[in-house]
Amino acid sequence: MLKEISLVYVLTPCNTLNISCMDQLLENSIMTDNELVSLSLTNPDYFGILVDRYEKKISRYIKRITNVSYEDQEDILQDVFLKTYINLHGFNKNLSFNSWIYRIAHNEIIDWSRREKTKIKYGKFDYEDDVFNWTQDAHHFLHKLDLRDQQKEIGTILNKLDIKYREVLILKFIEGQSYREISDILKKPEGTIATLINRAKKSFKYHYETTIEQ
Repeated sequence: MLKEISLVYVLTPCNTLNISCMDQLLENSIMTDNELVSLSLTNPDYFGILVDRYEKKISRYIKRITNVSYEDQEDILQDVFLKTYINLHGFNKNLSFNSWIYRIAHNEIIDWSRREKTKIKYGKFDYEDDVFNWTQDAHHFLHKLDLRDQQKEIGTILNKLDIKYREVLILKFIEGQSYREISDILKKPEGTIATLINRAKKSFKYHYETTIEQ
């Protein structure tokens, strides 16, 4: 019951609460995530702006690395925001809120997999949206493989990778996270992240070459 009450309040769009539409636009364009976190501690209405800012990003992230149904995806997404809201007082303002909420999403996906006793085998990609809004580093990597504009093939190859490789490639090249941010999200040293990404790129290249030889 507590969860249902909290979700109704926390996930309500901010323009239906006590913040006007003009205020919402102003806060979205000017205030940083950490400033909104501080305001949310005394006025929960501001958390709605953070929800607006991250809802699509986290939803796509969940979809890209898991094989969950739409209903499970929505449940995980709600759990992510609820856990984020509940733990706002414990947020370290010296860290990135972006990394923190992605870390919570990462953990919620793992918890879902364990709870449902379902192995995460593949992700889902919508080739018509901005899923493949690749970073400059990704364009360079894909250009060398002559894969820059072949979105369906890229998604197919990503789904052949081990989850640990698929996730770091998605975080780095699709989500646009830095090495430091990925380190914070996965709770691994930056050196380990760099090694994982290099191995993931090699695995991606191997699966690509195997595919074109068939």
